[in-house]
Amino acid sequence: MSGAFTKSMARNIFYGGTVFFFLLFLALSFDTHQALPKRDHRAEITPQVVHGKKLVEVNNCIGCHTLMGEGAYFAPELGNAITRLGGREGIKGFIKSRPVEGIPGRRSMPQFNFSDDDLEAIAAYLEHINKIDDANWPPNIQG
Repeated sequence: MSGAFTKSMARNIFYGGTVFFFLLFLALSFDTHQALPKRDHRAEITPQVVHGKKLVEVNNCIGCHTLMGEGAYFAPELGNAITRLGGREGIKGFIKSRPVEGIPGRRSMPQFNFSDDDLEAIAAYLEHINKIDDANWPPNIQG
């Protein structure tokens, strides 16, 4: 083999690389389309879950909490709140129990004065996100 790099060699490398990566793209796309139906949680999204998500967004919960590692690290993770607080009733009881004026000398969650329907919707949303495979995040139960 000569030490010169010719135009035909460059062209062959370009075309070979293009074909290889196009085939790789097709294979990964096919694999993704096979895996997506197994990961689809849309059937579990009820109007109550949608309402709970809206309440979490409107009240800027992510401004203090994290959700699957994203958000502020001021307060605990919401992705495992159902597990940490003992189910829907634990979530509703915790949110209701927040003092109106906060806890003096500490940072604490404010009292939002949610209705029972709103609390049930938030609990349904947190229960829904608790079921999502988040690769064992957070690493501990405290979040």
